[in-house]
Amino acid sequence: MKKHKILIVDDEPKIIRFIAANLKSLGHETAACSSGPQALETIDSFDPDLLLLDIMMPGMDGFEVLERLRSFSNVPVIILTARSDSTDKVRGLNLGADDYLTKPFSLDELFARVNAVLRRIDGRAAVHAAASSEIRLGPVTLNLAQRRTWLADTEIKFTETEYNLFVLLIQNAGKVMTHEQLLSDVWGNEYRDDVEYLRVAIARIRQKLKQADEKLELIVTYPGVGYMAKAGE
Repeated sequence: MKKHKILIVDDEPKIIRFIAANLKSLGHETAACSSGPQALETIDSFDPDLLLLDIMMPGMDGFEVLERLRSFSNVPVIILTARSDSTDKVRGLNLGADDYLTKPFSLDELFARVNAVLRRIDGRAAVHAAASSEIRLGPVTLNLAQRRTWLADTEIKFTETEYNLFVLLIQNAGKVMTHEQLLSDVWGNEYRDDVEYLRVAIARIRQKLKQADEKLELIVTYPGVGYMAKAGE
């Protein structure tokens, strides 16, 4: 297993020790922060591959941390929270979280979520190395080597998950991709029924494209089926 750097952000020392010990047992390197401001400062120096972020922290909560983080980083984030309210889940995903785990959780569940996100990171190099270094579709340009996206002359800043989803749609332009296909290919087989993840990610992609070009309607929804990128745009 490849070694990854994982930053744990939680105001409960017991939770930090528990998660860190178990992630280290799998060979990962960990660092920990007990507050939002400390986490934002640590991101640059530690340069994590993954962030485990608690929501209910005093002062700056996890939602504010995530919102600030997404202004300068697309590092994958798994939200950890004691609140099981579905509105919190959607809010976290809307702010750019990659996954959501409700406390208390089992070690197996934690490992499964962490491994799913890390698989996406590790799999991207092999996928894009075999692909063309650049893809163009109408005003859209994807530089696969640099993992950057442009709409005409405007660069679009996607999170890790949004980028992977957008690339998959563009690579299959003109073809309807089912919910199950997209979820399995981007999130992993264990997420194939979690359509909410997909809907939120598609909405965020559309919002970012619209900010660059209000008239562009690139992604078509097929209700109950899936999504398609228009081949003729």
